[in-house]
Amino acid sequence: MKRIPWLERFSHRATEYSGSSRAFLVALAVIVVWAASGPMFGFSDTWQLAINTGTTIVTFLMVFLIQRGQNKDTKAVQLKLNELVAALQGASNRLVDVEDLSEHDLAALHRHYRTLATLAKNEGDILSSHSVEEAERRARGKIRRAG
Repeated sequence: MKRIPWLERFSHRATEYSGSSRAFLVALAVIVVWAASGPMFGFSDTWQLAINTGTTIVTFLMVFLIQRGQNKDTKAVQLKLNELVAALQGASNRLVDVEDLSEHDLAALHRHYRTLATLAKNEGDILSSHSVEEAERRARGKIRRAG
């Protein structure tokens, strides 16, 4: 897909502006002017249609701007997390790009880490850190020694 730099710059500026206090004041001013003009237009259907149409168009466009901002922020956070996982010795590289896995695979990883949390909880030392495999080996060893 070809990048369109001017569109990216425009949408970035629009996203920043739409979240500003100035944009809120402009929107508030539009509503106040619209409401104040009601008696002049006899609170007609056309008067109501004008604000309904305007707000519908703005809302429609804002959905895309909000989603664009959310996608960009999510991608940036995921890249930062990937860097941390890749850089930390002992961290599981299974988690790099985990957001690209299927829901089924994510559920399997969730069960994997829930098991790890349970094993760590049973161990009683909240400062210890293990892989699931290591924690399971330790738990089996404790069970054998106790039995």
